[in-house]
Amino acid sequence: MRNPAVIAALFAALPLAAQQPPPTPAPQTQNPAPKPTLEKPDEAPADVPSAAAPKKPVPVKKPAVSAEGGKVVEEIVARVNNEVITRSEFEHSKVTAEEDAKNDCQSRCTPEQLKTLTEDRQKNALRDLIDQSLLVQRAKDMGVSVEPEVIKQLDQIRIENKLQSMEALEQAVSGEGLNWEDFKNNIRNGLLTKKVISSEVGSHINISKDEIQKYYDEHKAEFMRPEQVALRSIEVNTAGKDEAEVAELRKKAETARKRIMDGEDFGEIAKRYSDGSTAKQGGYLGEYKRGELSKELEDTVFKMKRNDLTEVMETKQGFLIMQVLEHYDEGEQSLSKVENEIEGKLYNQRMEPALREYLKTLREESYVVIKPGYQDAAGGSNSEIQEVSATPEVTKTKKGHKKYLLFGKRAADSGD
Repeated sequence: MRNPAVIAALFAALPLAAQQPPPTPAPQTQNPAPKPTLEKPDEAPADVPSAAAPKKPVPVKKPAVSAEGGKVVEEIVARVNNEVITRSEFEHSKVTAEEDAKNDCQSRCTPEQLKTLTEDRQKNALRDLIDQSLLVQRAKDMGVSVEPEVIKQLDQIRIENKLQSMEALEQAVSGEGLNWEDFKNNIRNGLLTKKVISSEVGSHINISKDEIQKYYDEHKAEFMRPEQVALRSIEVNTAGKDEAEVAELRKKAETARKRIMDGEDFGEIAKRYSDGSTAKQGGYLGEYKRGELSKELEDTVFKMKRNDLTEVMETKQGFLIMQVLEHYDEGEQSLSKVENEIEGKLYNQRMEPALREYLKTLREESYVVIKPGYQDAAGGSNSEIQEVSATPEVTKTKKGHKKYLLFGKRAADSGD
């Protein structure tokens, strides 16, 4: 059983540009993460290391208590309209940035490279918190609701952690010292952020067929490859189960395969049914050349075409279903084989600057104040943070959006 302590780490903040995937994601071929060693069918498939492996939640320090009247005091480092960012949230974000850097590097970085990556990520910690606050507030202005998705994601976490009910999930979260409502709100904010990015930024990024063709013609050397297959898997674990339980788990694997054969998406079925460590990534394992798999698996998958499925294969630890996501022939790959890959690459290249420009606009239409001594990588100003009423006062409309004056005037504006 998975330790519920990993639950909260599923919602650590990501760089905002990475939160909206390409419209047609394709297997990545450059700088791949370490691939698992797949065993032959009568052995257990090895665990798959992941750059996004869950991390233990970072305990957030409790607010300090003043000597006068036992009043709870929490340092505010930034205000974003009528929202605040606290010192504990900022410190938590910095720790998360460090852990993300370690996971991204794994064994591929030198200590100096890891140090540089960590410092770069931490420099953006406050910026990312402000960005998320702006996007969540924008979602509320747009009337976006994600409640059905919140329930679905909570249920997915429950299933992944092998918990019998939502009440058991709440107990597991609370048992780790986390607030259940805050936990749900983290999920809600992540979903709201993704919806705004998709609607306001991603929907305006269009990659034409001509652009894809042009990139392909100018970068054909990138597409000279040996024969290889991109694989996904669903693993159903039977370790420690009795004969009757194993029979039920075989039915589970066969049901998963049937649902895929009936037209459901492999990645979604993997997230729901697979016990493997790549379940959260839709079962994606990576790309394999000849000689990198056991003989039995190689003989099976290299005969298969794109989207073909294996039968349910029995291993020492359970049942295994594999899908060939793509089969690349040796030599120069045809445009049809790499079209999605090129589209995803061009999309990602445009997403980061487009998102930063959109966030710049949101800042111009909002009131962002940074406490002196704290650095906002997006160039936010430092100013005295003043106490204000919780009810925003609408002052004017700019570019069709409401602008709220929530902090009183900056010191430089006090004479206006």
